[in-house]
Amino acid sequence: MAVKLRLKRMGSKRRPFYRIVAADSRSPRDGRIIEAIGTYNPTTDPAQIRIDEELAVKWIKNGAQPSDTVRNILSKEGIMKRLHEEKYKK
Repeated sequence: MAVKLRLKRMGSKRRPFYRIVAADSRSPRDGRIIEAIGTYNPTTDPAQIRIDEELAVKWIKNGAQPSDTVRNILSKEGIMKRLHEEKYKK
């Protein structure tokens, strides 16, 4: 089973709100998920992001592939840098 970290759209029309989730890559965008990792609200200024870092690191270490948008969000939060430093510790 290929797991992806991606966004699940919530909210009403023209008022998007997203959950960052771990889901099977074959399931639909708003379909069944394995675990919720955080939230992303782009309508606020600045965009509001809440992520459980431990869960995100756990899923990526176990082979989950983040989507492009989730990868950018994780990079802004410093999680991708943390993973890189852990992987290439001297």
